[in-house]
Amino acid sequence: MINIGIIGMSEGNAHPYSWSSIINGQYDGAEITRAGYPAVATYLQANHDTLGIPGARVSHVWCQDRSIAESIARSSGIDHIVDGLAEMMGQVDAVILGRDDPESHVVLARPFIEAGIPIFIDKPLAYSREDLNWFSEQNRNGKFIMSCSSMRYANECRIAKQELAALVPIELVTAVGKKDWKKYGIHLLEAVFAVLDDPRPASVQHLGGLDREIVHVRLASGADITLHLFNAVSGTFQVTFFGQQGWESVDIRNSYSMFRDNLVEFIRSVQEGSPRLDFGKTHQLMNIIIAANESRLQGGNCIVLS
Repeated sequence: MINIGIIGMSEGNAHPYSWSSIINGQYDGAEITRAGYPAVATYLQANHDTLGIPGARVSHVWCQDRSIAESIARSSGIDHIVDGLAEMMGQVDAVILGRDDPESHVVLARPFIEAGIPIFIDKPLAYSREDLNWFSEQNRNGKFIMSCSSMRYANECRIAKQELAALVPIELVTAVGKKDWKKYGIHLLEAVFAVLDDPRPASVQHLGGLDREIVHVRLASGADITLHLFNAVSGTFQVTFFGQQGWESVDIRNSYSMFRDNLVEFIRSVQEGSPRLDFGKTHQLMNIIIAANESRLQGGNCIVLS
């Protein structure tokens, strides 16, 4: 049995609740709703017959606010609440960092990475060159680091990938989502790049404002990707692939399925002793995330990627 510690959480991000429940196979819908996440309780109820991942259990939880940790523990049957990260050392086989504010990631992940404990870090891994370089150095030194948006494992994207051969060559991809580039741009990037089998980007340009963010990515192949993150829109994440032979639109709705498959991949990686997701793919997408922000700060300059 793999014992997993979960550490978090950040405002508005329910992953510590939902991921712990998916792994442990139990949930308290009333507690999760009381905490402010009724949609999570709804999809856990709808998928209750597939809850639980064999061979693993979230056994420990830590949050900066103990009352939140107690709530997460109640909602998903976590046995141990700790008051400090050091208390998990020697007690867990792996860690999930469930916060989606990238500025906190190095500080919270460092003790586990330096101790050689496998870690999954919620998206986005980093939002500065300094932090990305630190994680890259740890990866080069053989440390187990896995990070991505669960949208990489969305069933809708896998279906689209199967049908991609009928469209190639791809000339244009458009992707639309809600909220901001900093935390949610990675969702769109993971969906697009997973379907396209992680092509090489050549340049990035930020064309919008903070509440209406438009990012253009030119691939080395010459194909164009435009990603739109608007605070005012509603709806699901949508991606459309336009090829010379046709087009395919993807409407990504099944959050539960992608979360579960992502967690299964992490647990399989821990069992096998190394991440099943190549860190180079994560690094490439973080490079786009950071370059787009640099472009915005430079007034929309095009950033050429090395």
